[in-house]
Amino acid sequence: MNSRTTTEQQTLSEYNRARTLQYLHHHGIASRAQIAKALHLTPAALSKISNHLLASGAIVETGALEGKGNRRSIGLAVNARAFQVLGVKFARSLIEIGLFDLAGKPSFIRELPTVENTTIPQAIESLHAEIKRLLAEHPHILAIGMAVPGPYLRDRGHTAVVSSMEQWRQVNFRAEFEHAFDVPVIIEQDARAGALAQYLFDPNPANENLAYYLLGEGIGLGVIDHGTVINGSLGAATEIGHVSIDVNGKACDCGNVGCLERYCSAVAIHEAMLGNGMLATDSRLTHREACAELFARAQSGDGQACELVERIGTFVGYGCVTICNAFNPSRIVIGDIVAQAGEPLLQRVREVAGERVIPEIMQSTRIELSALPTDAAVTGAAAVAITYILDHPSQFFASGT
Repeated sequence: MNSRTTTEQQTLSEYNRARTLQYLHHHGIASRAQIAKALHLTPAALSKISNHLLASGAIVETGALEGKGNRRSIGLAVNARAFQVLGVKFARSLIEIGLFDLAGKPSFIRELPTVENTTIPQAIESLHAEIKRLLAEHPHILAIGMAVPGPYLRDRGHTAVVSSMEQWRQVNFRAEFEHAFDVPVIIEQDARAGALAQYLFDPNPANENLAYYLLGEGIGLGVIDHGTVINGSLGAATEIGHVSIDVNGKACDCGNVGCLERYCSAVAIHEAMLGNGMLATDSRLTHREACAELFARAQSGDGQACELVERIGTFVGYGCVTICNAFNPSRIVIGDIVAQAGEPLLQRVREVAGERVIPEIMQSTRIELSALPTDAAVTGAAAVAITYILDHPSQFFASGT
């Protein structure tokens, strides 16, 4: 057997192991026969694959399952609790880190100290130390996923523009982190990471055509089209935060005017609250805390707060119109800080989209709030790592055979 044939067989074997792991991750417990049928593999091929994954510890047998004709078969499942990943989310003023199992269940999620433009280098240094500490404490961490603000230029390793905190542009995430630890580090744009979290951890069949609409300190969008994440040539596709909704509007740090991000991000909401006297000018609230204050006031019936939430919902709705027309997803999932406004926001978003989107498209599109944790980007960072593990099983699971 020549080396080319051997390499091709190894590649095919790895591909089928990955498909098997992905199937089990998406569908939970399944028998060998169910997996073989779903993946169009022969029973003998699936048996070889499952034996390899069992020997490596990647999957486990779960006990007897009822089969056709009262025949019993043995269930298989991903050994999710035995292995862990770290998820790290970078926002403008916020860095979060969490420890997750392979099913996306967090052991903890915590925030590092608030970041300012002048303290970014210290924040990066502290994060290095925290990750090294966690890797030493948790020997079963397989990989680290990072969610960074977009537009993230994947091949270059940095974000092209970060409105309101431009010092982040000086950070090359690949140079800082990609080879800094003994486990792989996978870096992704934050909204795209959020879309992966929805895809991996929410078993809704409509996830094959999904848009995750991130409303945080910035505005982002991650789109999954027929099961494939849309990236663009530089990794900077779907940057809805810098789509103009007013050609004569507010100037944006990206060079455009009237960008959606200038009207309904957590930063923009905080600015609006300071500008209209809802907060004292010397307020020390973070952007997230200011939004929480607004939404609490609106829930209690404060007229000014309710009016601002409705206005925010209008702008978020404009974004949904663009998402519907540009990407035609079956689901638009709204998440992150601004999604905490809840049903009043969602109702206004749906009203705006219903008024402005072609009826046939609107009827086939469901707009909803994320059912994942409010800040899904850190969960998304974990999803980035888990997706990489599922796609490259032999890099992490050696059978010893």
